[in-house]
Amino acid sequence: MTSTPRTGPRRVTVVGGGLAGLTAAITAAEAGARVTLYESHRSLGGRARTAEGPYRVNEGPHALYRRGPHWAWLRERGLLGPMARVPLREAARFRFHQGGALRLLPPRGVLRLARRDPADAPVDSDFLTWAGAQAGPDEARAAAHYSGVALFHHDPGALSARFVQERLHRAAAVPPEARYPRGGWGEVVERMAAHAWNLGVRVEVGARLEALPDTAGGPVIVATSLDAARRLLNDPALTWESGRTALLDLAVRRRPGDAFVVSDLDAPGWVERFTAQDRGLAPAGRELIQGQFPVAPGEPRAAGVARGERLLDLGFPGWRERTEWRRESLAQGRTGAVDRPGTTWRDRPAIERGDGVFLAGDAVAAPGLLAEVSFASGRRAAELAVEALAAPRTGGLDLNHA
Repeated sequence: MTSTPRTGPRRVTVVGGGLAGLTAAITAAEAGARVTLYESHRSLGGRARTAEGPYRVNEGPHALYRRGPHWAWLRERGLLGPMARVPLREAARFRFHQGGALRLLPPRGVLRLARRDPADAPVDSDFLTWAGAQAGPDEARAAAHYSGVALFHHDPGALSARFVQERLHRAAAVPPEARYPRGGWGEVVERMAAHAWNLGVRVEVGARLEALPDTAGGPVIVATSLDAARRLLNDPALTWESGRTALLDLAVRRRPGDAFVVSDLDAPGWVERFTAQDRGLAPAGRELIQGQFPVAPGEPRAAGVARGERLLDLGFPGWRERTEWRRESLAQGRTGAVDRPGTTWRDRPAIERGDGVFLAGDAVAAPGLLAEVSFASGRRAAELAVEALAAPRTGGLDLNHA
């Protein structure tokens, strides 16, 4: 498909049916706009899709942080649905890997750093330098690696201290912020899609656009990856750094005593048994384990997977003999923006692109942690699009009249 028809009343067009696109479509429709959403895949959800079949896996470990703005947004609309939390008996099986062994608690310096207000961390310094001055280099390095669960980056210590501290503070919060949609993220996507449909959003799946829709028909929200947006907008400067992460999914036969989480403090890496909080993700007697292991540019996926297997050896004895299903993949440029020293979310690609075009996704100029950036940018892009739809012509593109 190379273009979209532009007849009849003006509309807000959303390109991309992931979390950002669905949020944008719902927000615009709630404001009274006519909305059409195009998704290139046969199903909605983007990276929030949940696989069909006996093992309900997401594309990488997924959680919803309850203090984020999207939590309230979903709940107000009845879209949050049943959420699982970690049972206390499973929380006791949280382990930290350091020096080739598992420990029950992280170093005290890591806990002290995690309690620091993110506002204390400077934007223009790297995390390792700032945290090292607060707690010592070893504790700073371990804290940086722990924060990898919310970064998907191979070297968190080299990123902006403020950026990393925001994620460390929330990822280590007590009680935990993380909640898990029962049945996987796909359940949230289905509720969002149904809500959009009820609002009158026209959804076209399997519709890959090879060119930016004509904004003469109304404003366009591009809610895709930056790579896809760069091609659609023909803008080579539309880039921002992201992570590169090996993903490993396993289904194993249940064994009493398996860890709940193994967090690697020697390098960024995380393994989590997701059936600990939601037994419905796998058949009875089976456990679903998902892990993410960031790899450096040029480092093969196999190197990250090998690190993950070492964590599995420690936290899930005999996992190889118990494995009944396995999947590996590499997430490259699909793990959200990371901010280097001297930059913040405000420096990322702007939502407003001019000429009735707006950008949404997890790597654009919006605040938040992980999926929160997609929600925040989707909402803001929709608000701007609705304003553009209603604004009279002041020269240039006319969004109200043929």
